[in-house]
Amino acid sequence: MYAYQPCLGLYDTQKAVGLIKQVFEHKLCAALHLKRVTAPLFVNSTLGLNDDLNGVERPVSFDVPALQYEAQVVHSLAKWKRWALAQYGFRAGNGLLTDMNAIRRDETLDNLHSIYVDQWDWEKIILPEERNLEYLKNTVQNIVYAISSTLDELKWSFPNLDTQICREVSFITSQELEDLYPDLSPKERENAYVKEHPTTFLLQIGYPLRSGKPHDGRAPDYDDWTLNGDLLFWHPPLQQAVEISSMGIRVDAPALEKQLELAGCTERRELSFHRMLLDGKLPLTIGGGIGQSRLCLLLLGKVHIGEVQVSLWDEDTVKQCKEQGIPLL
Repeated sequence: MYAYQPCLGLYDTQKAVGLIKQVFEHKLCAALHLKRVTAPLFVNSTLGLNDDLNGVERPVSFDVPALQYEAQVVHSLAKWKRWALAQYGFRAGNGLLTDMNAIRRDETLDNLHSIYVDQWDWEKIILPEERNLEYLKNTVQNIVYAISSTLDELKWSFPNLDTQICREVSFITSQELEDLYPDLSPKERENAYVKEHPTTFLLQIGYPLRSGKPHDGRAPDYDDWTLNGDLLFWHPPLQQAVEISSMGIRVDAPALEKQLELAGCTERRELSFHRMLLDGKLPLTIGGGIGQSRLCLLLLGKVHIGEVQVSLWDEDTVKQCKEQGIPLL
C-alpha cells in the first residue's frame, strides 16, 4: 500500500475535467472536420442500431407503453452515427461528433472500467479510395496531435501537472504483437510493447490470430477488421497501457458479409441497419469512440477512473481507495 498524492485536489480536478472536455472537443472537430450533433441515449431494439460490443454484454432495456417496441440504452453509437450521416446529408470529408453517455451493466469494475461510459463518438464520410491503411494512420496521428495540444493548454492552467504525451505513434498489428510475445496474454503483450512505445496504435483487431484466438473481441458489423485498431498510451501512475480510443474504417458490403459469416450471426442481414448497408444506402465512413473519463485520467495523472467521473463502486473498491488516499467522486 502507498500514499497516493494526486496532482490536483477535488476542486481543481473538476475545473480541469471541464477544460479538457471543452478544449479537446474543439481541437478534434478542427482536426477531423466534424460537426457536433445531438445523440440518442436509447434506440429502438428492433433496428440493429445498438453496438453489440463483444456480443455477450446485455443492454439495459425497458418497455415504453406509448410504443410497440422495446428501447435499449446504447452501448455506443458505432452504427447510429453512420445512419445519421446518411439522414443528415453530410458529404465526403466531413463528419459528426456526439457526446455519448451509456450504461454497460456487465462491465468489470476496476481502475479503468465503470458501468457508466462517457465518450466522444465521431464518424466521418470517406471516399472509396480512402478505405486504406494510410488514411487510417493519418487520422490516428491527427487525433494524437489533438490530445497532445489539449495537454499543452491544460498545463498553462495547471502548471504543476507533469503528464507527458509522446506525439510519435508506433503502429503494430495484433499478429505482429503476438509474434513478439507469444507466451504473454493479450493485455500483457500490450503492456510490454506500449511501455517501450508510449503512444501505440494496435491494428487489425477482430480476426483470429495464428494462435486461434483474436487479440480482442470486435462486433462484426461496424469496423472492418483489417482496417481498425486501438489507440494506447503508457500511463506511468498505473504502470500499464491505457486504451483511449477504439476506431477504424467501417465495413463495406463485402466486409460485412464476410465478418457476419465468421461471427456466426448472418441473421443480422435482415435488420434495418444491415439491410441499408448491404443495399448501398449508407455512406463509406471512418469513426470511433474516445473515452472522456479515460482521457481525463490520462492527462491528469489519476489512478482511478472514479476520480474523474461519478459512478457506482463495490464496497471493497471504496474501502481500498479510501485506504490509499484515492478520492472517488
